[in-house]
Amino acid sequence: VCQADLDKDLELDEKEAFADFDMFLEKLHTYLSDLGDTMINDGLHIMGKAPEKERLVEFLVQLTRLPNGSSAPSLRESILSALGFDYDELITNKGRVLPRFKGKTGGQIIQSAHESGLTMVKKLEENRFDTAFIDKIVESCLGRSNISVAAALSYISEVLTPNIRLVTEEIDSSLIGFNGGFVLPGPSGAPTRGQADILPTGRNFYSVDPNKIPTQGAWDVGKRLGDALIERCLEDSGKYPENIGIIVWGGSTMRSKGDDIAEIYYLMGVKPVWARGSGNVTGLEVIPLSELGRPRLDVTPRISGFFRDSFPNLVERIDEAARIVAALKESPESNILRRNVLRDVESYIKEGMTEKDALREATFRVFGCPPGTYGAGVSELVESKNWTTQEDLGNNYIRYTAHAYGKGSYGKQKPAAFRKLLSRMDVTVKNEDSREYDMMSCTDFYNYYGGLIVAAKTVRGKLPFALVGDSADPKRVKMRTTFEEAKHVLRSRLVNPKWLDGMKRHGYKGAGDISHMMDVVLGWDATAEVIDDWMYKKIAEKYALDPEMQKWMKEVNPYALQNILDKLLEAISRGMWDADKDMENELREAYLEMEGEIEELTE
Repeated sequence: VCQADLDKDLELDEKEAFADFDMFLEKLHTYLSDLGDTMINDGLHIMGKAPEKERLVEFLVQLTRLPNGSSAPSLRESILSALGFDYDELITNKGRVLPRFKGKTGGQIIQSAHESGLTMVKKLEENRFDTAFIDKIVESCLGRSNISVAAALSYISEVLTPNIRLVTEEIDSSLIGFNGGFVLPGPSGAPTRGQADILPTGRNFYSVDPNKIPTQGAWDVGKRLGDALIERCLEDSGKYPENIGIIVWGGSTMRSKGDDIAEIYYLMGVKPVWARGSGNVTGLEVIPLSELGRPRLDVTPRISGFFRDSFPNLVERIDEAARIVAALKESPESNILRRNVLRDVESYIKEGMTEKDALREATFRVFGCPPGTYGAGVSELVESKNWTTQEDLGNNYIRYTAHAYGKGSYGKQKPAAFRKLLSRMDVTVKNEDSREYDMMSCTDFYNYYGGLIVAAKTVRGKLPFALVGDSADPKRVKMRTTFEEAKHVLRSRLVNPKWLDGMKRHGYKGAGDISHMMDVVLGWDATAEVIDDWMYKKIAEKYALDPEMQKWMKEVNPYALQNILDKLLEAISRGMWDADKDMENELREAYLEMEGEIEELTE
């Protein structure tokens, strides 16, 4: 990691870095601790096959990183508590040495606890997860017994490990299903987010009751996400946003039980009303401004087709929330959504609409693709190379997305209304509820979110302040810009030798997935401009020009290497990467060589 890049990432210029070198070191330690502590996948899942030995140990430690219900405490937090540390204090001081930290930074102490967890679980594995050894293992590692640590290890031995080993049921259940038999049901969710109770896999999983979204737990997380977003906006611009575009997917709504929906309500200044007993959401309640402590904000959700089809009740309720807030008799300074609606109503009336129609047009906030269709129209252009300017991408996104959903409109085309919203969309956000996924996981991420960013730029003339929410730890949410998140993913995963080695275990498929990352990187840069020249260079050196990687890809999947080279050269030809001439020539020569080798293979 070069210092110039870090100075930029840590918001320090050269003068500041030298003026307060201690502060620079503290921020550097914090940044590196975050990178080192990021969960990344170690290879791919093989159907019906459970991880073994070291991989099983790593997996178990990651699955118990957060508490799994009241009876299964976090292994990491339990170890730190047993050693006399407060986890939240350590997180706050990841890069700082405090007197009670005994000469270590908070990040180093957290890492030490992680390693202790690995040691304990490794000893458990060596003793065949026999609970009779737990107390002895805890005492040997910590120097004392501890009820909470022992409870976490008992959960690993008695519940988690047996459930992981039942992964063989994936094949059994598939065969039963193919034969028309009954497949046992099971819940869905993200195991690394404190939901390891959803295991074992191989079940006919069910999701959630749409009438219970957002749950009260999701409401708490949504409020944290909303507060983190507002804090970043105020830090960046010193004012509240005019309009916030947010991406809402069905899958994440199912996993989190409605974090994104809760955030939308909270930003607008309303909250769900839950029925006693059932927990069903029966309506919305306006949060008083005195309690809210800030203006009501204007939010435009861009929903996926899957969300539209799975949660029609939520589509209607978000629309209802916007109409409720727009109707409140509040000042423009305290109700930004109402202020924008009144401006648009006046504009529509001048265009010849009735007051009633103008009000309905001005309050549309939920937009998505046409009924019965899916997608956002950007990845198709990027992958086919059928685009010239960013406006091509932005306008196609608008064409796909300008379909309003809500009272009286099931996907009606409203391009003028959507463009009005984009014209004031100075902030955008997409939240990730698990580090099992990130913005570089697949093309859908830039297709939907990168597409929204470039659409806003197409109308506004400049990029919005684009954010990525991280609620992988629901109690400790983070908010990064897309630029920060892209660098974080690159350093923690994409060019991480551990991730690459994990993918290389899977031969043809692993090479194909590595190659696919180059497709995603190019799409993100085309839409949101998040890839710097040094990032392209790092990828080129790791993926395309490393002799060992070249040799491996040529053996297992030469087409993957050809695609990587093709995308890197496309980035250069489009002016997205100002590569030095020597590297450009090296890439061109490698591409021509691969083209020749593939031609020989296909003859």
